Amino acid sequence: MNRRSALERVVLTIVTILVVLFFMLPIFWLVTTSFKFGREAFAIPPRWLFFEFTLRNFQEVLATTKISQYLLNSIIVSTGATVLSLALGVPAGYAIARSQSRILNSSAYFFLILLMVPPIAMLIPFYLIMRDLRLLGTYASLIILDTVFDAAFVVWMMRSYFADVPKEMEEAALVDGASRFAAFWRVALPLSIPGVVAAAIYVIIFSWNDFLFALMLTSPETKTIPLGILASFSAVEINWGKMAVMCLFAIIPALVIALFLNRYFVQGATMGATKG
Repeated sequence: MNRRSALERVVLTIVTILVVLFFMLPIFWLVTTSFKFGREAFAIPPRWLFFEFTLRNFQEVLATTKISQYLLNSIIVSTGATVLSLALGVPAGYAIARSQSRILNSSAYFFLILLMVPPIAMLIPFYLIMRDLRLLGTYASLIILDTVFDAAFVVWMMRSYFADVPKEMEEAALVDGASRFAAFWRVALPLSIPGVVAAAIYVIIFSWNDFLFALMLTSPETKTIPLGILASFSAVEINWGKMAVMCLFAIIPALVIALFLNRYFVQGATMGATKG
């Protein structure tokens, strides 16, 4: 029995390592390619570790692209969409979770349906609306459209989270003279911080990685980092080294956020999923 348990642990460890290596392979390719000259990226056999090291790709990206502007634009859009989505989605999720109305409780499925709508179906009418309001090419247009989808996700996730917060604690606050908003702000919300953080991370990731909306609604001055990566392609050539560097710049902020907030993210995402 002990031998079987030991064998199972060994097999599980090997499988886990292989799975991790499989998913880390694209990251490894990006890192190595960013330090290679163009042709070495597709050398046969592949040169994974022993290749001519160069920083030219980084120098070219910093000198010839608007990488700082792309990153700043992505930060502005992601921050705006996250703040607006949480400001709208968290109270709405709480209201639905605490409502005694069947109609209001059933409205949560409207937000789920909204998440299933193909983005392109929302983009076309929204593009025309932004054109008529003269907001095309601004941060506001992209933030608002991202918020439509992101806030719907926040409502759905936080409704499930608030539904499992003990009502007795809020009722005790109400008995002590607190208003419904005070009970939400001082009792329910602090208990749901992991869920809020998890929802915020999801919104940041969705907004940061958005390509379709950014492609249609931004101007050269408001382009985000995914569009900056697209700029690595040209009619003459595809500079794989520069593209790898641009991808690293796009990945690093999300990776840093995930590392610092990993504890809240795992706890909030897991509890939100099981409660839904």
